Amino acid sequence: MFLIDRRQMLALAAWSAAASKAWAQAPLTPAEQALHEAAKREGEITWYSGQYSAEASEAAGRAFNARYPGVRCNVVRSTSQVAFQRLSQDQRAGVAQCDVFSSTNGGHYIQLKRQNRLMQFRPASADGMLPILRQADPDNYFQSSFLGIYLMAHNTRMVSEADAPKSWTDILDPKWKDKLAVGHPGFSGAIGLWALQMRTMYGPDYLRRFERNKPQIGRSSIDPVTMMEAGERAVGVAVPSASTLFSMSRGNPLKLIYPTEGVIAALSPSAIIRNAPHPNAAKLFMEFTCGPALSIAVRELFNESLRPDVPPPEGSRPLDQVTMLAPSLEDAEKGVPEVREQWREIFGV
Repeated sequence: MFLIDRRQMLALAAWSAAASKAWAQAPLTPAEQALHEAAKREGEITWYSGQYSAEASEAAGRAFNARYPGVRCNVVRSTSQVAFQRLSQDQRAGVAQCDVFSSTNGGHYIQLKRQNRLMQFRPASADGMLPILRQADPDNYFQSSFLGIYLMAHNTRMVSEADAPKSWTDILDPKWKDKLAVGHPGFSGAIGLWALQMRTMYGPDYLRRFERNKPQIGRSSIDPVTMMEAGERAVGVAVPSASTLFSMSRGNPLKLIYPTEGVIAALSPSAIIRNAPHPNAAKLFMEFTCGPALSIAVRELFNESLRPDVPPPEGSRPLDQVTMLAPSLEDAEKGVPEVREQWREIFGV
């Protein structure tokens, strides 16, 4: 079992604290300077965060506050589907609350762009990101801001490494009945992407066969990690590597499983809402999101770095050794709502 010992944890914490302080104090780029002056007059930014965990979202908010005094980041954390529903409710009510919207469901952005609800903006800091993340939309209405890896994990006290499932099809074996846990595509964009990818790879019957093993269904993709920690279920399906690694660092008996077919990669964007009440602060936040300070802040909680100048989190497999599976944004827009309906029909929730 991978477990970070006390010395590694202290070294990681010291590196992160030093790096975060260094970036908080580092001179602002010309793009940041101009936006910071304008953003201070607005005073705040509201971020609908559906990508990072609550802890990582709050860490990002604190890092933003430290780097840009006079501009407060209001973090509104939920699952991606709930964040999108809240954004839709804002529109129907004719109110403008959200400045920056972040979701793991790329299909949300195709829809919002088509509805002319996004502001055109490309952060200068995006040029320093990993090449795969530098441009999400050719028209610059949304920008990649998150790389989530979703795979499987097991409780090592309940299932040995030798007996643990190795592939996405292994969990269809009847021996896993009442031993699996998964999130819900009605709440989690990442689970929607996973269900869509499984349907694409293995056909429409995959979810019906999965249901026969009676998985315990939570809401967020993080819920199965909690279920494994409590010993309620042995195997977590489509769980985030970051939350699992964080749990492991706390001494919980969990281990990552990299499925033989590949992991689900959520290459997810953020975007500024067209009627954002704090447009300059929103642009500044997008610069921050693509810059080193954000990656440093969330790396402490084992999230993937978005930049080559910030190392990957401790314990993760290098990305060049991982096969990444992901529906296109266009396929996600159409396919995720379909699998949500199919899910409710099959699972009854």
